[in-house]
Amino acid sequence: MEGPHEPERSGTNEAGESPTQVGHPADAEAEASVTEEGTELERSIGLVGGVAIGVGTMIGAGIFVFPGLAAGQAGPAAAGSFAIGAVIALLVALPASELATAMPKSGGGYYFISRALGALPGAVVGISIWLGLVFATAFYLVGFGNYAAELLVQAGIGASIGGLGVVTPLALVFGVLLTGLNLFGTENAAKLQNYVVGLLLTILVLFLGYGGLDAVGVFGRATTPETFLPFGVAPVFTTAALVFTSYLGFAQVATVAGDIKNPGRNLPLAMVGSVLIVGVLYVGTIFVATSAMGSLALGRAGETAIVDVAAELFGVAGVFAILVAGLLATVSSANASILSTSRAVFAVSKDALIPQQASRMNLKYGTPHVALAMAGGPVLVLVALGETEVLAEVASFLHLIMYGLMCVALIALRRDEPEWYDPDFRVPAYRVVAGLGALASFGLIFFMQRASQIIGLVVMVAAAGWYKYYASDVSLKGVL
Repeated sequence: MEGPHEPERSGTNEAGESPTQVGHPADAEAEASVTEEGTELERSIGLVGGVAIGVGTMIGAGIFVFPGLAAGQAGPAAAGSFAIGAVIALLVALPASELATAMPKSGGGYYFISRALGALPGAVVGISIWLGLVFATAFYLVGFGNYAAELLVQAGIGASIGGLGVVTPLALVFGVLLTGLNLFGTENAAKLQNYVVGLLLTILVLFLGYGGLDAVGVFGRATTPETFLPFGVAPVFTTAALVFTSYLGFAQVATVAGDIKNPGRNLPLAMVGSVLIVGVLYVGTIFVATSAMGSLALGRAGETAIVDVAAELFGVAGVFAILVAGLLATVSSANASILSTSRAVFAVSKDALIPQQASRMNLKYGTPHVALAMAGGPVLVLVALGETEVLAEVASFLHLIMYGLMCVALIALRRDEPEWYDPDFRVPAYRVVAGLGALASFGLIFFMQRASQIIGLVVMVAAAGWYKYYASDVSLKGVL
């Protein structure tokens, strides 16, 4: 059903020329995302780029923050906690893949939910995810600043430039650089993502490969056997709720669906593939870490446990390698999040749920420059303020709401089967998969801190209030 007015499209300039017609060179390998109203975004990201966005956003906390915390709670069975998280992520990734192949548009979860459930749920999700990604990006950049400062200290440079006092300036500088990179072309940002993730995976595979061989005694290293479930079964599930934030990145692939080449094939492969790759790395990390140091020592080391594991296995060289890997992980997470945030803003603006100036395109580079400013600007403010840990958990809260509603959206669309719904990929046993995905997503919220739950609810209520005030006459259900 169409509302009182169909949202304006902004794929052309005042002269009616599309971004690819004015100063944007043709690329033989790039496809264009075309609607009846004109060109929107250039499809310049392939399968490798899509996987890099998913993997690059997810690899971070699961390897560089959580091993010590998780092992301290569940012992070696924390590997099972990460496996449970991967299964839940796959339960959401499969419905998201079907929705993405039916609606390969920028905005991802926002677009799916608004077309399946209506403008109000869409507005709540779209605005909430915009802010949630802003919070998450700020968290990643502060993490980058911490790793960069520690690397300088280890290199003997930190003392001369203020040591850890450079965390915020470094985070701000890289926030500006990454926002600028995305402005000068999605393909440039995707190339950086590919290179960074490739180098990061190389370091991690070497690290985990050597650590795994060491753990099973290939190098003759003596290891002390440890009970797999030293604290019982229950902590495995509570730890799964803690570490699930490590799997939030796969949905960012759907957020940039308007930039993906051959979306019917590449979107499902990128989303499911990135979850599988990261899940294997996370489980391997816990195995290597608990074998190298034992769960009690890891628990005492806390958030820096993986650096201690590197020192135990490789000495000083290992410490430097892991610090470099931490830098790469935080850069890739921040870069992918800035790209995804701008696409979320772009999609919400095109639907007239926020001022449509936000969906204006830069005619030279074919990128949504106003949306990028709305992504990068608030991130820099949050980085300058610091204290982003709670905001990062709020980002997880808002993502879980979106994941649950995406599963509900799939069930609704399969029930109604509107004419326009023709996905290239269909989830087998969709009621079971989507139903379990929704229950798991909503259920994990109850394991979060009360403060995060309250802030997340306030954001959602504020988004609903904005919709009632600004865009209550917009109806998006079934409008493609």
